[in-house]
Amino acid sequence: MELPRGVVAVKYLVQKFGGTSLVGEESRRRVADIILAARDRGYHPVVVVSAIGRKGDPYATDTLLSMVREIWPEIQGRELDLLLSCGEIISGVIMTATLRARGAKAVFLTGGQAGIITDSNFNQASILEVRPQRIHNLSREGNIVVVAGFQGVTEDGEITTLGRGGSDTTAAALGVALEAEAVEIYTDVNGIMTADPRYVAEARPLDVVTYTEICNMAHMGAKVIHPRAVEIAMAKNIPLWVKCTFSDEPGTLVTTPQEVRSRVGIRDRVITGIAHMDGITQLRIPLQTNGDAPMRIFQAMADAGISVDFINVNPDKVIFTVNDEVQEKAVAILKEMGFKPEVIPDCAKVSCIGAGMAGVPGVMARIVSALSREGINILQSSDSHTTIWCLVKREDMERALMALHREFELHH
Repeated sequence: MELPRGVVAVKYLVQKFGGTSLVGEESRRRVADIILAARDRGYHPVVVVSAIGRKGDPYATDTLLSMVREIWPEIQGRELDLLLSCGEIISGVIMTATLRARGAKAVFLTGGQAGIITDSNFNQASILEVRPQRIHNLSREGNIVVVAGFQGVTEDGEITTLGRGGSDTTAAALGVALEAEAVEIYTDVNGIMTADPRYVAEARPLDVVTYTEICNMAHMGAKVIHPRAVEIAMAKNIPLWVKCTFSDEPGTLVTTPQEVRSRVGIRDRVITGIAHMDGITQLRIPLQTNGDAPMRIFQAMADAGISVDFINVNPDKVIFTVNDEVQEKAVAILKEMGFKPEVIPDCAKVSCIGAGMAGVPGVMARIVSALSREGINILQSSDSHTTIWCLVKREDMERALMALHREFELHH
């Protein structure tokens, strides 16, 4: 970015802190330590905050929402976004006060004040552009700029929110607009894990992953960072770090395949991590004759707003999965159309993800062998150049995760 004559370039570091990092005075002191340490290393921190805490905490987004829904269950659209934006504003002002109490110059901006311009799709708005001039001006005056995550403003001044993972998206978008040195996502875990430690005791933090790998892990159930944030950072190769607020561990670097190759060698790591999603139902629909039946089935699902996944179309049957909560609706539609679906509820998707698997023979054979040794039946499978998915029964999910984690030696 070319600067006007006499204007000194600013070395930005965007730091995003999740709600669990901001609960209580001691946690906020720790956050302030991290921000001030970055400043002392020569960065101009731009701090993105989520709402404080989780449901049940006084200012958490879900808490505010439940208070209003007790008297107005149908709240939606514009008014809902006005409510949802409050948690981050409260959090941002409190964090700004914490920094000022430490003697730092700090100023708080709402998403709109920070220049985040969105469309008018209330509750699920998309960022159209970021106008960072106000942040530039405040930073050059020596301020640490604290920005409310998860929110923006339309061209005509309406407050909007960005949907699930919106604060991650805010941080990545600001990182790109400010041409930041990096974006740091602080949470309550030590980076991105090889698997969910609730199910795999041997899971360990990863040192480095590619943008594509973590996007796939996030889409497949890993909840450390939102995939949209990764996609935004990837477009401009802005390094992402996922770190723990309460630990001095270095965390996980999310970066380009070239950088990963220089650090660990992609071919040396065929599988990077194992992810999972449960709450899935498999539907098998026998066909008398193929004809236009598959088209009619999928069009009916689309018309009903039902998302389908794991699709196989064969001459004698159509197989796909839906989320458990829409199972009854999907089955009712199929029966009304004259089909007799076989319903297999309580399934889970287990995914092996790794940029190093592309072109490597035998990966699927190892997956099948590992699951077979545990007596786990694969109901369905699919693959891409970086991911292999297997559908199993939910009761087999934990054993499947552990078996695959061991098979690809991810505990080392």
